[in-house]
Formats: sequence, structure tokens, C-alpha cells
Amino acid sequence: MDFDLEELVNVEQTFYEEGYKDGFAHGQIHGMIEGRALGREKGFEMWEELGFYEGFAMMWKAVGESQAAQDERAMNHIRHLLDLLAQFPRANPSAGGPSEVDIPKLFRQIRSRYKLLCATLGVRATLRVADGSAAAPESASTESPDAAAREGEKPHGAKKNVWAVHTAGDALASTELNF
Repeated sequence: MDFDLEELVNVEQTFYEEGYKDGFAHGQIHGMIEGRALGREKGFEMWEELGFYEGFAMMWKAVGESQAAQDERAMNHIRHLLDLLAQFPRANPSAGGPSEVDIPKLFRQIRSRYKLLCATLGVRATLRVADGSAAAPESASTESPDAAAREGEKPHGAKKNVWAVHTAGDALASTELNF
């Protein structure tokens, strides 16, 4: 009978190592699943914000082009904002190797250019959820009574506005996101 006494002495270590290997493999699988889900969620949030900026810039560009007297500073900020938005990668840069694009830096530049454009236009630079959810509890109290009545008339399941743009004269509570 070949009996290894050393194995009996290290039985706890053996079980620990086996459990560690199983846990590590299990953690890799679930970590990848959670990472993908979180990446999708954060990616959607980023693209939603970028889409807001692009729509805002395109709308003010159309307004500026339709007016006889164009504000050159505003049009310059619009062009720069649209150029920055065009530089943002449309595909995952990490899939093809190292990327030269510094996404957080580019995002800060886009937000800064958006704020400059809003200041030039005299529009309050806010980016907040406009659905009156728990994230924005004071939004209903700052609206006019007519707007609150229209909000109450929406049928269940109707699409709500995602982003609200407020003029500089609107007084809102601290439910806005500051960038």
C-alpha cells in the first residue's frame, strides 16, 4: 500500500487550492458577463449624451443659417462642437489594439464646447432627465400649470422627453447634472 503522509498533512491546502481554481474560473465567466452588461449600459449613456449635443448643435446651426444676421462666434462654436463629435470613435477602439484617442479627454472637450456654445447663445447649459422621476423631483413644481396639465394628459406608455433644454431665465432646483 502506497500511502503518502504528506498529502494528509496538506489536505486543507489541497481543498483550498481546488476551491480557489473553481472560484477563479467561475469569477472569470461572471465577470465577463457583468463587464459586458456594464459596458453596454455606460456606452448607451455616453451615446445618449453625445446625441443630445449633436442634436443641439444641428438645431442651432439650422436656426443660425436661417437668420439674416448670423452670430459668427456661435457658428464657430457649433462648427468646433460638430468637429469634436465627428472625432469620437464609432467603434470599440480596444478591439483593434491600442487607440490614439483619449476618450475621457475628448468627452471633456465636447462638454466644454457645449457649455461655451450655450453661453454664447444665452441658453442655460443643463443636461438633466426631464421625465419627473425621482432623479428630478422638483421638475414638476418649476413648470407652468399648463405644462403640468399637459403632462397629466399623456396616455400611459407615451414617450416622454429625455432631455430638457432650458433658457437662462428659467430657475431650476439642483436636479441638473453639471459637467
